[in-house]
Amino acid sequence: MIPRIKQAWKSRHFEPGLASLAANPYHLARTRLHKSLSIHAPSLRGRVLDVGCGSKPYAKLFSNATSYEGLDIDQPRNRERAIADHFYAGGDFPFPDESFDNVVCSQVLEHVFDPDRFCAELARILIPGGKLLLTVPFIWDEHEQPWDSRRYTSFGLRDLMEKSGFKVLVQEKLLIGYPAIVQLIQARLQKGRLGMLQQLPGKFPRLLEFSNAPLNLLGELIQALPTSDSDLYLDNFLLLERKHSNA
Repeated sequence: MIPRIKQAWKSRHFEPGLASLAANPYHLARTRLHKSLSIHAPSLRGRVLDVGCGSKPYAKLFSNATSYEGLDIDQPRNRERAIADHFYAGGDFPFPDESFDNVVCSQVLEHVFDPDRFCAELARILIPGGKLLLTVPFIWDEHEQPWDSRRYTSFGLRDLMEKSGFKVLVQEKLLIGYPAIVQLIQARLQKGRLGMLQQLPGKFPRLLEFSNAPLNLLGELIQALPTSDSDLYLDNFLLLERKHSNA
């Protein structure tokens, strides 16, 4: 029972559930991302590459893939973590043309300072007809400074991907309207919590994490209400297909 509880607590950072609702300051955003990814990930089979894989938080969603490999920036920290299978210096990806059947790239494009080249590489390593699952923020605070480049509207992102050789199959706006505002408030409060966590002794830092619960619950309740507001939202989600050369 204890190992199961520990695993549930560890998974709260990216997976939906009671532990996430209670203690994850990014519960609303990541729950919505997980939901959309989980719907489409099972259809991605064959050799799958996770570009900017980080800790590979969504690896379990791609159980239908023949292989699931991660690519990340070649930095000492990433090498020490030993999670990524491949590394690159931020330019061309270290693979021949048409190496992968499908690609996933989640919350990475906003950190890319040369998006045209990056998206061209995403297309190059995919087989014609291969799928790309892409998520990228529309509204978020600056983070991982100074490696934070830009934000994308739904229209700008579609234009970029179509010019890069992709066909848009599915496009969604995630966390729409007031729940997005609740998540942004929660993220700002987390900045203050991090300072407090460093000063509290013993188990108090862990208890402080439960102060996330009220706003998370409020956001969930608001999401259940019908809305026609689609102008303000947190993240973009796209399922894309690499066009054939004659398309």
